[in-house]
Amino acid sequence: MSAVETIHVDGAWRAAASGAQREVLDPADASTLALVAEGGTEETDAAVAAARRAFDSGPWPRTPVAERAALLRRVAELLQRDREEIALVESRDTGKTLEEGRVDVDCVTDAFRYFADLVVNESGGRVVDAGSPDIHSVVVHEPVGVCALITPWNYPLLQASWKIAPALAAGNTFVIKPSEVTPLSTVELMRLLVEAGLPAGVGNLVTGAGDPVGARLAEHPQVDLVSFTGGLASGTRVMKAAADSVKKVALELGGKNPNVVFADACATDEGFDTAVDQALNAAFIHSGQVCSAGSRLIVEESVADRFVAELARRAERIRLGRGTEKGVECGPLVSAAQLEKTEGYVASALAEGARLRCGGRRPEPSAERPATGYFYLPTVIEGCHREMRVVREETFGPILTVETFRTEDEAIALANDTEYGLAGAVWSADTARARRIAARLRHGTVWINDFHPYLPQAEWGGFGKSGIGRELGPTGLAEYREAKHVYENLRPRPVRWFAG
Repeated sequence: MSAVETIHVDGAWRAAASGAQREVLDPADASTLALVAEGGTEETDAAVAAARRAFDSGPWPRTPVAERAALLRRVAELLQRDREEIALVESRDTGKTLEEGRVDVDCVTDAFRYFADLVVNESGGRVVDAGSPDIHSVVVHEPVGVCALITPWNYPLLQASWKIAPALAAGNTFVIKPSEVTPLSTVELMRLLVEAGLPAGVGNLVTGAGDPVGARLAEHPQVDLVSFTGGLASGTRVMKAAADSVKKVALELGGKNPNVVFADACATDEGFDTAVDQALNAAFIHSGQVCSAGSRLIVEESVADRFVAELARRAERIRLGRGTEKGVECGPLVSAAQLEKTEGYVASALAEGARLRCGGRRPEPSAERPATGYFYLPTVIEGCHREMRVVREETFGPILTVETFRTEDEAIALANDTEYGLAGAVWSADTARARRIAARLRHGTVWINDFHPYLPQAEWGGFGKSGIGRELGPTGLAEYREAKHVYENLRPRPVRWFAG
């Protein structure tokens, strides 16, 4: 496969019909990492047509569940076989550390195995008691059909797996469009799907820009479902485009996630150290380019000064550099645009009266941090309030804002004061209080005395403008299915409703 044959349609790799290519840049130094085909409407329509044929006429939707699950398990095995290679691709493409790339490959492996296990362990349908022995009534679940899968730039491999694995497990066909910024690991995943034996047309890949590729997928009348992960503005456009054909829509649109720390969580040295450490992890993993990043620290006023001072001290010591270098703890931002956006948020916060505790600028260039790279220092800003842009909007950068509270009700009000509702955390040594607060937080995932872990068995998604639907868990599989009620009369006879 040549460098520009990154479009996969109906079992064949191809370049763009126009010959157009796109440079994929290494965010560590802005050099050209790879060339990919720049697909457009023609390639998108061809991919949808292939997926439509494979669903309507091909064997995959009617393939026994055990065989579909076996293919998913083969993909999982291949992911582990190529773990180092794929982790390196993900690290270089996104800028994240190589260790983060390895974790991503393992999480993707877990997702494929989970959905394989889930479908083979299901019952054959839900029997409905119709109140008569002469009636056999059952609700079964069938694949939706052709699925358009649109994934983001921050976790391209992980997000692709969260969509592809349940779509295939349920018997669907798909067209996936990765972010044009970070498409390389999705190309690698498609290669493994083909190697695992995925029939031609069942899985299709179009590399290219959101407009026209993503836009065409969202509006396409032959697409039955569109699953999109990305920003709020793009997600609303997808939803509007999908409305005319009344297709199923699943949206995961990010969050502005609170990390609430009570003083009693810091009452011991160990508790204090853990809460500070986890606040760093919440905010600065992958340079804050995480939809569930704990970018809002909401800390009890009585311990705020000590907590923020230690937090800033440790943030200043985070080793920033090229993600593939040994010992680097945090990589660059993904693009020049994201770097500029981060700088803008910090500038606006300071203009609105916030105080900079650390970071707030690009680092000095070095061998680990070329001047051409998209690096930005981990940044802690205190004196923040809800009216600030940096507190309201999803920054997707290494920025941690600090707000304080005095009472439990005030902490809950601050944590829920967001148009998003993806994730949040509460830290307290009082188990009853922590669980009480978790019950009142309007977020799809709530961690108690932890931050960031997820389980493939548990649903992921958010309230409010964080999206519609869920990924992972049984509900994540249900997104890719339609329910059908089959009602069988075992002793049919005349009704005599009409006398004649």
